[in-house]
Amino acid sequence: MTTPGVHWDSMVTGLLPSLSRSLAEEFNIFRVMRHGTHEKQLSNVFAWLLDPVGTHELGGRIQERFLRRVNAQRPDRSALPLTGYRVRQEVDTRTPDEIAASAGMDIADIVLLQPGAAVVIENYGTSDGHGHGFTRYQQFAAAGERDSAVVLLCGQHEQHLLHDGWENAIVITYDDLVSDVSSLVQHDRAWQRSHPEQLFFIRQMHHHFVEGPAAVNADDQLDFLLTMCETGESARYAYRPQDRAADEFAELVAEHARRQFADGRAMLQVLKANLRSFARGVLMAQLNEVLDDGPVLAVSTRFVGTWEWIVELQRPEGFDDMRIPFGPSAVAENATMPEPLATPDYSRVFVSLGGRDRAAHVLQTDVPLREVHAGLDVQDTRLRDAVLELLRQTSR
Repeated sequence: MTTPGVHWDSMVTGLLPSLSRSLAEEFNIFRVMRHGTHEKQLSNVFAWLLDPVGTHELGGRIQERFLRRVNAQRPDRSALPLTGYRVRQEVDTRTPDEIAASAGMDIADIVLLQPGAAVVIENYGTSDGHGHGFTRYQQFAAAGERDSAVVLLCGQHEQHLLHDGWENAIVITYDDLVSDVSSLVQHDRAWQRSHPEQLFFIRQMHHHFVEGPAAVNADDQLDFLLTMCETGESARYAYRPQDRAADEFAELVAEHARRQFADGRAMLQVLKANLRSFARGVLMAQLNEVLDDGPVLAVSTRFVGTWEWIVELQRPEGFDDMRIPFGPSAVAENATMPEPLATPDYSRVFVSLGGRDRAAHVLQTDVPLREVHAGLDVQDTRLRDAVLELLRQTSR
């Protein structure tokens, strides 16, 4: 059981710093290079692993583990040879007659070949033949009465995507293959000592394809525990079974986080409406009374997405538009500045100045969002003064 309301709101808020740090992207060579966004990139990596003469210098041991997984899924459990395959990539699986007839090519990503056996591998993010011909792959693999198998190597095994013959394919995931490789090198201390570069690469591969972003570090774990203790939730560590306790806790956090997120967006909408109303009914006239030229012609909230939380004061051609960004848009606006504010207070309203698509100057005002939510007084001149100050600063 848990208490409703403020307790859980403060719990979610308290956990956000450590959770956000743990979910932030960490260094990984595959993510830095954006490797794996195309199947050919991944095929190059997996072909390298499966090649017994690859520069990983693990010989045929990776190939052997891969073939063990293939054999475990063969319908009759008959065993293909575990090693001795040459590795080829981008192999045209058409028969000679089809080539002569100029039939459309059907290129297999990776093929393992030896005189009496062949394995044709289609590599794709999900377990989907994505238009390739399973029967053609099967016939190519079995040509010359070879023992054969057709394998789907994929990031995720989704059974419902397997059709048009691919439901008969052997499915091996990236997790399967990379975990086998990682386990192999983990127990080979001599290889680790003599191959530090390859070890780093394989560990990065395991981190990217199997583990994902790492769990929280020690400081974040302590922050998490402290929040649990301070909010009265530490007793959950005594619950049994622990897996169920963790799932129940995660569901409760998610429920309250969803509510807070939705409430936060509703708050942003109120702030936007109040600022727009104030700008149209008060600020526009205040500015036009003192501006010598470049009057405010209209108030707009035309932006969406990242810039949705901006009220824009539009001016004639040749004059910079003025903006009132707040909340998420103030964060984004400040981040694009040539010289961002060093210690911005996002509990306040900002003003910015620039072209019609991007601001070039930003200033923090003295107007708190709490007061915008309550409604600004018609005699309030703080936003006017902030805009005029920004104009003075940029005219120097």
